Amino acid sequence: MIKSTISKETILKTGIIFSLLTVIIGAFGAHGLSDILTENDRFDTFKTGVLYQLFHSIAILISGVLFDKYSVSNIKKAAILFSLGIIVFSGSLYILSITNIGVFGAITPIGGILFIVGWLYLFLSIKKQS
Repeated sequence: MIKSTISKETILKTGIIFSLLTVIIGAFGAHGLSDILTENDRFDTFKTGVLYQLFHSIAILISGVLFDKYSVSNIKKAAILFSLGIIVFSGSLYILSITNIGVFGAITPIGGILFIVGWLYLFLSIKKQS
């Protein structure tokens, strides 16, 4: 169950933190990890992780902005699923890029499913207001 303690502010702060981490991780990958990413031939894999983290950080922020207007329960679920998706999808791609251990690539689609379900919950949160 989704705890009622998840507030609009929590969702917005989560989106901001993930956005901040996107910049840090992207810069670290481009500069601090360039040798290992080149050696592992995983620059594109790493960039995909950063790109999806960016998109879904923004999706979390959008969820926070919509919080007061639409179905709060579904928006909370969407924000949680986007957050978990970032951790699983982007996280597995980051680890794969650095370690070149293929099993992490097998985990990535689970994060993709979390993203998809998150978008469905966000869609379902938009109800015609009477």
